[in-house]
Amino acid sequence: MKPEQRASLTRRLALSISLLLIAGGALVSVAALAYGRQAAQTAFDRLLLGSARQVMDSTSVIDGRVMADIPVSAFELLALAPEDRVFYRIVGHDGQTLTGYDSLEIPDERDAPDVAYYNVAFNGEPIRVIALSKRFAERAFSGTIQVLVGQTLRARNALAQELVGSAVLVVVLVGVSMAILAIVAVYSALRPLYRIESSFSSRDPRDLTPLDVAVPSELTPVVSAINRFMSRLDRQMEATNNLIADSAHQLRTPIAALRAQTELATEESDPAALSVSLDRIHARSRSLSRLTDQLLSRALIIHRNDSVVRTRVDLRTVAMETADEFDIDSQGRARELRLQLPEFAVWVRGDVLSLREACKNLVNNAFVHGQPPVALIVETVGDKVVLAIQDQGPGLPDQPELRAGERFVQAEDTANRLGTGIGLAIVQEVLKAHGGKLLFSPADRQGFKVSMVFPGDRYGSDV
Repeated sequence: MKPEQRASLTRRLALSISLLLIAGGALVSVAALAYGRQAAQTAFDRLLLGSARQVMDSTSVIDGRVMADIPVSAFELLALAPEDRVFYRIVGHDGQTLTGYDSLEIPDERDAPDVAYYNVAFNGEPIRVIALSKRFAERAFSGTIQVLVGQTLRARNALAQELVGSAVLVVVLVGVSMAILAIVAVYSALRPLYRIESSFSSRDPRDLTPLDVAVPSELTPVVSAINRFMSRLDRQMEATNNLIADSAHQLRTPIAALRAQTELATEESDPAALSVSLDRIHARSRSLSRLTDQLLSRALIIHRNDSVVRTRVDLRTVAMETADEFDIDSQGRARELRLQLPEFAVWVRGDVLSLREACKNLVNNAFVHGQPPVALIVETVGDKVVLAIQDQGPGLPDQPELRAGERFVQAEDTANRLGTGIGLAIVQEVLKAHGGKLLFSPADRQGFKVSMVFPGDRYGSDV
């Protein structure tokens, strides 16, 4: 067995679910990291905006001069992050620093909006800066004043990490919970398979009855397939057992009789009596050969019923191939076998060898038990197709006709001929496999007729 065939289904499901959870957790973690950074950025940017507006509100123009009286409350909000340092700068309309850190960079005036956020490095440490612009138009002063407020990133980075850590913790807890639930779900889903295994392990090896186990709807086709396989196996074993039993029961007597007649013939000195003994040995040999052929044919038919794929067969071809085998009898005399075939193809879906074997048995019965001429007829009746054999004999007595198809059942007036009692059993096996039925027409002026009726296959036919 290949290694990939021994892989555990539970392990495959666990691996698939684990990979799915890991991938999902990674995506959620990346999203949480982005969200945490954005949330921390937004929160502290609003603090910077509040401080910058308070500074801007404290700035005024008096007698053409810009005056800034920065209140302490302007930086109280930023003081909520004690580890961070705060920087500010007020820039006049001429670009000169009015107060604050002169080295604090200002944004490009061409692209700067009224409120602008940007990151710069200040004294070797990254900071976040807000640039708030306001235009003053007085009699003695006209221009734009900019207020810059910056803060280091320690607190906002710590907040982002805290948010991400909380989110990852939630993801881990949810992932572990989902993994536990997935394991429970996997074992619960696979429990019907264990019930199937237990049912097989507890039954007798010879028990081929259908499996009766409560399974989910998804496993119903599997159980149905197992039951179909067991049914085919049961039929094959039954056929094998019947072949062995029939061979042991039916062959023992004719072989013993043939042996006894052969021993008598070897001791016979009278040429006339020896000739009679040889005729009896020949007749017994023919009967034994016919019986053996029928036993093997029945076993072959049963085997093919479960193993051969059905194809579209023209019944006219079956009839003509059968007729070719009955042109002459065992003594070399021509037989009167008539063919009555339609001009169009008569299609049936089945196994051509099995159909031909059934037809041969009916034709042989007609020659052995009926009266010539024998006619082989192919016709259609509604949506059914018929392959019939008709002779001029009296037909079967009522009681044997009711049991026709049972093995080794023969009419009393024909039991001493070369019949084996298996021919109609073979026909019934073929009809059973092809969904057909066997009909007997009472003897009348037109003779006795035996018909095999099959469902027609009109798809693409010439009918």
